[in-house]
Amino acid sequence: MIADLFNTFQLSDLPLSNRMVMAPMTRNRADGDGNVTPIMVSHYQQRASAGLIIAESTTVSPEAVGYPFTPGLFTDAHVSSWLRLTNAVHSSGGRIFVQLQHCGRVSHPSLQPEEASPVAPSPVRPAGKAVTYAGMQDFVTPRELMLAELPGLVAQFRHAAALAMRAGFDGVEIHGGNGYLIDQFLRDGSNRRGDAYGGSVGNRMRLLNEILDAVGEVWPVARIGVRLTPENSFNDMVDSGPQAHFEYIVRELGARGLAYAHVLQGDMSAKPSVVDYRALRACFAGTYIANNGYDLARAKQAIANGEADLVAFGLPFLANPDLVRRYRQGLPLNTADPATFYGGGDAGYTDYPFFPGEEASAA
Repeated sequence: MIADLFNTFQLSDLPLSNRMVMAPMTRNRADGDGNVTPIMVSHYQQRASAGLIIAESTTVSPEAVGYPFTPGLFTDAHVSSWLRLTNAVHSSGGRIFVQLQHCGRVSHPSLQPEEASPVAPSPVRPAGKAVTYAGMQDFVTPRELMLAELPGLVAQFRHAAALAMRAGFDGVEIHGGNGYLIDQFLRDGSNRRGDAYGGSVGNRMRLLNEILDAVGEVWPVARIGVRLTPENSFNDMVDSGPQAHFEYIVRELGARGLAYAHVLQGDMSAKPSVVDYRALRACFAGTYIANNGYDLARAKQAIANGEADLVAFGLPFLANPDLVRRYRQGLPLNTADPATFYGGGDAGYTDYPFFPGEEASAA
């Protein structure tokens, strides 16, 4: 039997109603303390028909913050606010993981406790600008993390993962992509270290492995996923050999028995891809989530050909809370409004309409 996008899927021990994943999308709708707001609860509940929701990037400590109005998961208040959201998703039949991250060098002193310098594997200043409460400001040269600080950093992820369990999530995704701290360690354009955390790809992966070991102390390994972006240049990221380096990384991850590898295929910019993702997918012994610019036809083909087990959709889910129904029934889609992507209120967030009909409320 040929697999289909709308088939049920068994994600480790977790049954999913279909193979469509709502990708994590930062929309800067949390409050100033990193707590989930009521409109966030509504937004996610509206999209509960996705086989799996991966909630937006969620910071693991005050030092991990890199943007205004993004959610956190390091206080009891954060737990309480997220619990309202996960309960709402579950009450509508959905499944939801949370994506845990540390922004590293792409933060800004104005976002850091006591206006400290952001941290990174190496003091390499990225090109570009940070998003701050005062507007766009130039990135600064980050402070290189000392060896003695790394166990504390790992502990931040473990603590956030433990709070995620209290907050009612079905699992956690470790954000190892998009130019944030773990990705900064993984890729040699940003990691210039000469110690056990730099140099070879195995060394550069050491921090991710330690984080996964720590998170695995509080979560079953089958409920832990990892996000990777082998060639995404976002946040001024480069790597000298993404094919070989990330084939090594996904092989190592596959040996762990993780819930999944969630891979952004290609670059979010218009740059042509240099990675063979079919070869990369073949290196991973486990569930593979494909991401980046998929439409219905391409997603169905990827599932049918075995190029992916699940497919993540971003903007289509943002603009269409009932995307599963629309794709299944061949209905027209709403168009996303870029002017409302970041910050603000209900507009462009909870007010995208369901398609009219008796199934609209349940998608």
